[in-house]
Amino acid sequence: MQEIFDLINEMSPFLLLGFLLAGLMHAFIPNRLYTTYLAGNSLKSVIYAALFGVPLPLCSCGVIPTAMSIRKEGASKGATVSFLIATPQTGVDSIFATYSLLGLPFAIVRPIVAFFTAIVGGQAVNLFNKETVAATEHTEQRDYSEKRHTFIEKIVEALRYGFIEMMGDIGKWLVIGLIIAGLITTFVPQEFLNIFAGNSFMSILLVLCISIPMYVCATGSIPIAVALMLKGLTPGAALVLLMAGPAANAASILIINKVLGRKTLIIYLATIALGAIGFGLGIDYLLPREWFTPTLAKTAADCCDNHVEWFNIGCTILLALLLIYALINHLRGHKHCHCHEGECNCEGHADQVRQFTIKGMNCSHCATNAENAIRKVEGIERVSVDLASETATIVGNASDKDIVAAVEAIGFSALPL
Repeated sequence: MQEIFDLINEMSPFLLLGFLLAGLMHAFIPNRLYTTYLAGNSLKSVIYAALFGVPLPLCSCGVIPTAMSIRKEGASKGATVSFLIATPQTGVDSIFATYSLLGLPFAIVRPIVAFFTAIVGGQAVNLFNKETVAATEHTEQRDYSEKRHTFIEKIVEALRYGFIEMMGDIGKWLVIGLIIAGLITTFVPQEFLNIFAGNSFMSILLVLCISIPMYVCATGSIPIAVALMLKGLTPGAALVLLMAGPAANAASILIINKVLGRKTLIIYLATIALGAIGFGLGIDYLLPREWFTPTLAKTAADCCDNHVEWFNIGCTILLALLLIYALINHLRGHKHCHCHEGECNCEGHADQVRQFTIKGMNCSHCATNAENAIRKVEGIERVSVDLASETATIVGNASDKDIVAAVEAIGFSALPL
């Protein structure tokens, strides 16, 4: 418990700042920017996708339906893969959290690596799995008009998104990452990892084999990387965990294979694996080791300033309260309306009310993307997706087949109740 408290106490101010910036990005940057520039088999669309993806605060599960949605809107396969690689590896929240525990060099290297590997992977898809120009450049014209909000309304939305929605999405995985880190630090014998301590290549391969199938978000991977480094693994091996852990997992592998095809999946995994190995070895052999000493190790033996210490504890308490609220909110569910057995209490609803079970959703981004996908089906009047119950309540005369197809197009499965 002491190890876990020390980790979260060091991270909490930076996590709160990162969540705030994530909320501001969500509230003030129009969503249409993420689909306008991503069509066509061009290097430019791949670069745009990487640029959008690196700072975007999406968790590892939320990026999959988001990427499938922009693909459906007309993004090329190359741009979609670039987005899939860049986005989960980093984000404004994880960059600040990386700085808090791993220092400035890691906080700089991490987004650079995400950006470079995303471009390589996306362009490789353009070269080796090219689509016809008509398939990638045709985008259905949609109404992108957005309701205008006042500055105060946008600030409220930023706080709600950053400290409620994102906290609910990332909080569980952050807690899991902290617990794993505490267990590694406390129970894994130093001698167990000593056999890898002098062998950078074997350390990197070990971590890579663990990271690719494992689900861990960009922020949750940080305390695990710190724990492994404190046990003697190299900075390069820690970078591999920070890259491959968030960018690939069993769920994303299945969905990419289903929606984008096997050849695209092979390029996607090869880019992540080779990029992780290459950059990991580069850090271990080309850069000074002292640049990448965890800040927790530097400050553990020092007496902290009382003002700083109490500020960190205050941030930790606030973060804990927000996590508890996010858990309660998730268990309680947050339906927009209640419709059951043809009766609906939502104003303006038609008589035809149906419900579908949607499988594969893991966060609020997943639910939002499923809701948006269903809403675009012709004949839909209203739709509400509840993450807690995995249920979509739909009003309209669209066919079940079209609704199921829309949900499956972004990587989920749907069945009418």
